[in-house]
Amino acid sequence: MYLIGDIGNTETKICLFNKKKKLLKKKILNTGKLRKKNIGNYFKFINLYNKKIDKIIFSSVVPNVFKNIKKFINKKFKLEVKELKQINLKKILKVDVNMKQVGSDRLANAICVINGKDNFIICDFGTATTFDVVLKNRYKGGIIAPGVKLSLKTLVEKAKLIPNIRLTKIKDIIGKNTQNAVRSGFYWGYQGLIENIINLIKRKNKKNFKIIFTGGLSHLFKDIFKNKIKVDRDLTIKGLLRLLDLI
Repeated sequence: MYLIGDIGNTETKICLFNKKKKLLKKKILNTGKLRKKNIGNYFKFINLYNKKIDKIIFSSVVPNVFKNIKKFINKKFKLEVKELKQINLKKILKVDVNMKQVGSDRLANAICVINGKDNFIICDFGTATTFDVVLKNRYKGGIIAPGVKLSLKTLVEKAKLIPNIRLTKIKDIIGKNTQNAVRSGFYWGYQGLIENIINLIKRKNKKNFKIIFTGGLSHLFKDIFKNKIKVDRDLTIKGLLRLLDLI
């Protein structure tokens, strides 16, 4: 079996695959609740599968949580836990920037999509809204903008008259009440941000790109371009899965 994990600022995904790389189990955890003393509770589901774990790989942007998970797994399964940046990626992905300055989840996303011939723009709607540029098998860099949910949470916390709001698509740009005014601002505001950044990337590179959205609110913005946008919420996990043969 293979154990694969993606530790994000908000969510942590833990996935168990069989040797044919078929998903057996996926758990989505609140990263903020993962403490050294309770980590074992979140891995009890592995005991239901009476099979040996052969390889373990994680991506992480929260070092202290990864450190605690790594210690637990080393003790529990007597296996080394590989973090993406510990792997020699040169065979599969050329990186044109300082890897220390790029989240391993973003590199995993790039590894997932590369096919040696197409160019990609990956937009990830996580705690931050990130854009990553991949030219064939080369990672060129990216852009980091404020996350949609994080921005909304900050607005609600700081503005006393704005209630908790669930973001949805909204047709009318002019809101007739507070809720719809906020929905409009976030939906059309982020649509403008996304569209502008993608168009600027295209203009700078003078190339055709396939566009892939991933992350929590990716479904809200998938129709902003005439060209079809692919949505894949498991991009990071699939990228890590591709790296199993290198460890």
